[in-house]
Amino acid sequence: MVAIAENAQKRLTIQTVEIAPNTTAIRSLDWDRDRFDIEFGLQNGTTYNSYLIRGQQTALVDTSHRKFEKLYLDTLKGLINPKAIDYIIISHTEPDHSGLVEEVLQLAPRATVLGSKIALQFLEGLVHDPFSKRIVKSGDRVDLGNGHVIEFVSAPNLHWPDTIFSYDRKTQTLFTCDAFGMHFCDERTFDEDLEAIEADFRFYYDCLMGPNARSLLNAMKRMSELGKINIIANGHGPLLHHNLDFLTERYQSWSQIQAEAQTTVALFYVSDYGYSDRLAMSINEGVQKTGVAVEMMDLSSAEIQEIQELAGRASGIIIGMPPTAAVAAQAAINSLLVVANNKQKVGLFESYGGDDEPIDTLRRKFIDLSVKEAFPAIRIKGEPTAATYQLCEEAGTDLGQLLMRERNIKQIKSLDVNMEKALGRISSGLYILTAKKGDVSSAMLASWVAQASLQPLGFTIAVAKDRAMESLLQIGDRFVLNALEEGNYQDLKKHFLKRLPPGADRFAGVKTQSAKNGSPILTDALAYMECEVTQSMECSDHWILYCTVQEGRVSKDGLTAVRHRKVGNYY
Repeated sequence: MVAIAENAQKRLTIQTVEIAPNTTAIRSLDWDRDRFDIEFGLQNGTTYNSYLIRGQQTALVDTSHRKFEKLYLDTLKGLINPKAIDYIIISHTEPDHSGLVEEVLQLAPRATVLGSKIALQFLEGLVHDPFSKRIVKSGDRVDLGNGHVIEFVSAPNLHWPDTIFSYDRKTQTLFTCDAFGMHFCDERTFDEDLEAIEADFRFYYDCLMGPNARSLLNAMKRMSELGKINIIANGHGPLLHHNLDFLTERYQSWSQIQAEAQTTVALFYVSDYGYSDRLAMSINEGVQKTGVAVEMMDLSSAEIQEIQELAGRASGIIIGMPPTAAVAAQAAINSLLVVANNKQKVGLFESYGGDDEPIDTLRRKFIDLSVKEAFPAIRIKGEPTAATYQLCEEAGTDLGQLLMRERNIKQIKSLDVNMEKALGRISSGLYILTAKKGDVSSAMLASWVAQASLQPLGFTIAVAKDRAMESLLQIGDRFVLNALEEGNYQDLKKHFLKRLPPGADRFAGVKTQSAKNGSPILTDALAYMECEVTQSMECSDHWILYCTVQEGRVSKDGLTAVRHRKVGNYY
């Protein structure tokens, strides 16, 4: 039986339906959402799917988006006394799935939260009171009683590094969160209408799963070891049942094609040691900005042949220092060195675990193999801060850009010459974007800027996905747009075009003052505007940001510098 509660004003509804014995789907239907968190457009809304499994003990799999707070919590309380919930399974910590975990824990204070180590670390920053928790990984099980044995599968990078799948052996239901989902809002709980959902299923794969095709193939290999899967209970859209085999075969086929074409970085870290996994995750985010795939592997638990297979085919290798006493990790690194070659790039980082293997010893071994460094070794001298994680992200971006450079040059050369020249006749101004968030500050030269509205005053700006500053330009972030002066911009342009090592101070030697929003104003700029990012749209290799202006001032008489290009295939 299906029950639906509705908030008509916002077109938000809740659907509950028994999908298997003692298993209830709680589907939050967001009918009118036309853009998602990663900012790709939606045509058919979306759903946020949560699940309740009742044996002798009770488990809640994921929650919902914060916008559904009252609807979701009222529905949950109508299904069960929340105090009876024994476990909350966190598939991953993105807000559309974990946005109400804190509120559920207030209603279910004795519940134990189950998730990957990285997920629980993230969650500690979201939940302000202490809570019971347990790390789970591939092969771990929780017995809820009455045959409901939940087995966990580690599925990192689908599409966050903290993701796990959960499999109920009694009902043969696999809970996959983002994987195998789609942004498609419909009262039909399952996938009976293949024609209606197929395009959204493919679009979702291309946007979210395709960039991590190898990680997906690894997860599907682990899925195949679970036994028969009767239902895939995903996190978005209709659940897979009627066309499950066909749609999972599509995932397999698409991922195999994608993986063969991907440039890949192997990122090795050590779980449960220092800050290795959290630092590795920041590097991972930086690499993926550039369109390069990342496969993460734990040096302390992976098999030697797995490590060698990954290191041997990767274009780049990143290693977090293990503890000196970790025999398995030391053996793993030695096996990795056997397959490393001089066509690869390498990056090393300290884990700040108190007993790190000396980074220079390993660095020297790679130098002896003629493997070039992609970025200077990251040395951690104290407990990591926001600036440390920003440094790691920038290092990952540097490595990704290095690996993509040759491919990008080939693509540019393949463009039609006349079309290049025609596009190059689109002229634009010259600007410097500056931003500061906490201890992290950054800047970038920008030319693709255009006014876009009068009420409110607003403009658009195109920002390449692999820009280090992109992480400071999310929706709600504030920054300063500095307009450069014609005939008086060369020094600032030269300074901000300069390639600096990760973590370097972008503003060293430049005169600045602080804006009301905390971002630096360039004293020598022609004018400045204090701005806020309010919307974002994905356009191939760039984000188009729509920004509103809160403050502004012209510092001198003059004209904005203009950028004229001869061809349109570079800035």
